[in-house]
Amino acid sequence: MRVNIGVDVGGTKIAAGAVDDNGEILALVRKPTPASSSDAVADTIGECVKELAGSYDVEAIGIGAAGFVDRERTTVVFAPNLAWRNEPLAEKVSQATGHRVVVENDANAAAWGEFKYGAASEHSSAVVVTVGTGIGGGIIVDGALLRGAGGFAGEIGHIVVNPGGQRCGCGVLGCWEAQASGTALVRIARQLAADSPVYGARMLKLAGDREITGLDVTRAAQADDPAALECFAEIAEWIGIGMATLSAAIDPDVFVLAGGVSESGDLLAVPARASFEKSLTAKEFRPAPLVKIATLGNNAGIIGAADLARR
Repeated sequence: MRVNIGVDVGGTKIAAGAVDDNGEILALVRKPTPASSSDAVADTIGECVKELAGSYDVEAIGIGAAGFVDRERTTVVFAPNLAWRNEPLAEKVSQATGHRVVVENDANAAAWGEFKYGAASEHSSAVVVTVGTGIGGGIIVDGALLRGAGGFAGEIGHIVVNPGGQRCGCGVLGCWEAQASGTALVRIARQLAADSPVYGARMLKLAGDREITGLDVTRAAQADDPAALECFAEIAEWIGIGMATLSAAIDPDVFVLAGGVSESGDLLAVPARASFEKSLTAKEFRPAPLVKIATLGNNAGIIGAADLARR
């Protein structure tokens, strides 16, 4: 059977899957991400491919990697987590495997997976918002992935939604991810509990001897704890504002919320949708884009990268 292989290069692990034409993962291999160099990463990807190629006829390889990827989909221009600069990853993996290789930003790959086979599959234009430690995403307009002049489009976590707000890791004040990410959720919860230990008692109890985590906030909110729900409401407000801003610029059919924080389901989706509809420009003259939760989970990047390798 002919397949494409999708690869998700994470900070701690590399996951590779043999994916058929229907977006189904037929086999999956995981290995630790080498800490040394892009050559070691390419070799590890090659090992994954060889394991999968023993059972399938491999057509091409798609790789999702964090950071800026050039428009030609060959080079990782900048990957801060891996300390890469202008790494010709496609060439290195092609040499290691003998197959055609394309490289894509990992958030774009995951967004494409949701667009082709997941929550946005019935739509022509979509924005996938990945809410995790930061905020990433991918933009699809009229069935095509929006890459921009240099290939760097989709860094939506760094649109400014609150000038003068929280300082982002990039140095700018009020970036979307500084206001609405999982990191923001934890910051808000810890500050709330420090200011009012009685009000934040359930989250503090769940945390025990350690600091409050995002999971503590989620568990407390699932138990209808008012303090935890307030924390979710705050980041949901900013998520809605960011989606309204993007909607004014892009006019998608649907927003798909993905990533670890989105796994809280309606705790985030319901208030985020309310904030979005409140902030949407000219809402009386236009249909509001839908807001959905992603359906492919951690496999979205593998599925999307494999499909992009066909194109």
